Amino acid sequence: MSKRISPICCGLSFAAFVILLISRPAMTQENKSVALELDHVSICGSNLDVLRQAFTDVGMTPDLGGPHGNGITQMAIIGFDEATYIELIAPVKPGVTEGSGWAKFMGEDAVTCAWAVGTNALLEEADRLKKAGIPVKTPEHGSRKRPDGMSIEWMTADVGSGTPGSTLPFIIEDQTPRAWRVQISASVQGAPVEGVENVVLGVNNLDASIALFRKAYGWADPLTETQKDFGKLAYFPGEPVILAAPSGGGWLSDRLAKFGETPVAYLLATRDFAAATKKYKLSGNKTWFGQKVAWFDAGKLKGVHLGVIGQ
Repeated sequence: MSKRISPICCGLSFAAFVILLISRPAMTQENKSVALELDHVSICGSNLDVLRQAFTDVGMTPDLGGPHGNGITQMAIIGFDEATYIELIAPVKPGVTEGSGWAKFMGEDAVTCAWAVGTNALLEEADRLKKAGIPVKTPEHGSRKRPDGMSIEWMTADVGSGTPGSTLPFIIEDQTPRAWRVQISASVQGAPVEGVENVVLGVNNLDASIALFRKAYGWADPLTETQKDFGKLAYFPGEPVILAAPSGGGWLSDRLAKFGETPVAYLLATRDFAAATKKYKLSGNKTWFGQKVAWFDAGKLKGVHLGVIGQ
């Protein structure tokens, strides 16, 4: 996946094109949108072995990734053919989570907690977001030591409010080659799932959240529809995010009350929906925005909502 965060100029009407030829004014922020390149999604838990076993039980064995440089957390990784990955995060020492941005999630067995987008120009993107009126924290250095002893490094910047990557994605830029950070896991290499396609974000107010994403990235109005199990959904075509607001009670309302606005489900892309359904024993088939969606066994995944989306 070579594409990173990048500006895309919107189409011009013929009249606007003529005016542009005559005056050639500088392009403004309103003339641009930003395409997000999903880097990875995260699931937090209290015990890394429990997380790894849960995913092994549904047919995707994670690889050990090693401890983070903060000395608090460690991770395992499910790296897909398309270079996105699922990160499993847990404390190095049981129950010791103070100092981690995701501490509140690590008291559970497994909780979807964050998403990240990649860039090759972190400072420029942070500056663009600030100019759009979106708060961005000072970039921070991060690192991890792989089980083979190799040290990998990156920079991240947290965007918006809440925990890192809770609503707006945090930004990551590699300081060492990305191939050192992300490898394809043997358990999913050549499998019918290719990578992480969509992050489903639980939000309290759909209209306010739509406005936030449009403000941050200059997107057009999303498509909307209602799904019984999730509530009202909003999808920005071509982008990796789907917003979900509960239309009443239920699990999503309970989740929002407990953890606030965060990712509540992840959808994997597939090259063969029927094959993926068979291999992973998916169920609950639905149609979301014209595409088929089916789900892994959430019981085996300790409550994590993980699905597959495709034709």
